Amino acid sequence: MKTFKAVFSSKTTTFWFSHPLLSLTEKLPGERLIVVTDDQVFAAHQKLFKKLDIIVVPAGEAYKQQATVDSIVAQLVERKADRKTVLVGVGGGVVTDMAGYAASVYMRGIRFGFVPTTILAMVDAAIGGKNGIDVGVYKNLVGTIRQPDFLLYDFSLLKTLPYEQWVNGFAEVIKHAAIKDARMFSLLENTSLSKLKRDRVTLAALIERNAKIKIGVVQSDEFEAGERRLLNFGHTLGHAIENELGLLHGHAISIGMVYAAQISAWTTGFKHMLRLVNLLEQYELPTNANFSMDNALSIAFMDKKRENNSMNFILLNKIGNACVQKIAWSKLDEKFKQI
Repeated sequence: MKTFKAVFSSKTTTFWFSHPLLSLTEKLPGERLIVVTDDQVFAAHQKLFKKLDIIVVPAGEAYKQQATVDSIVAQLVERKADRKTVLVGVGGGVVTDMAGYAASVYMRGIRFGFVPTTILAMVDAAIGGKNGIDVGVYKNLVGTIRQPDFLLYDFSLLKTLPYEQWVNGFAEVIKHAAIKDARMFSLLENTSLSKLKRDRVTLAALIERNAKIKIGVVQSDEFEAGERRLLNFGHTLGHAIENELGLLHGHAISIGMVYAAQISAWTTGFKHMLRLVNLLEQYELPTNANFSMDNALSIAFMDKKRENNSMNFILLNKIGNACVQKIAWSKLDEKFKQI
């Protein structure tokens, strides 16, 4: 078991690696905890939840909307939650996003923390303080940046994770390697998802390594004025096709990374597109799909990284080294349509 503290601008967040979920009551003695989870996680871990005060929401990206957050807030009111209450999101990125958002606005802000239950949430979605919801097809358009008090990693919760969600999460692992860690990229090339699933010690170390990559980036640029934008590699187009095609987040981002790598080849001279494609396919992630580019670009135009008629687009210089480059939207539109 490991404990790590990360200092952000307004809060120090405690990371507990390899700690059991129910140890929260010992770590936060005397605190009133209310847990938000989804119906799938609840069904898979009912015994763990017996002694906890639970709010259950429907599972899936389709429910990451204001109406679901309103229902969480209504249940907090019904249970007479006050400003001393600690809200705990136990689940994947959809649950942690909504729990963090609800906690940020309830009574103008109560304490909260997360117990991520998917690879994607453990390495990316639950870290960094971004809490929000979708508005129709527009991903994460409304929300806050507010750091959680803690993240607890109970790796035993991965035992019930469906295989497709393992694949889904490794898109973000590969993204971190592509933008920040060439050695991890090579490590991933020399192993496989099936091996990592069996080797829980190596898996735990890999998850911790990814968590610390994201923590470091967020600490250097908490409110996304510069370097934090690198974490959006593959997301501009990926977010745009995610809802259109009904893809899992990681699958959509995988395709988005391939398109971003092609634009990198044209713009920065990136020479390792095939290596990236091969690694994504090695981890069973899609690298292409049939979709309407016009529709995707219309959605992408509303991306939060757009400034007037330019997009802060994330490119690769080489494996492990990324950059943000402002590209005129008309030129980016043209380049996407050439792929």
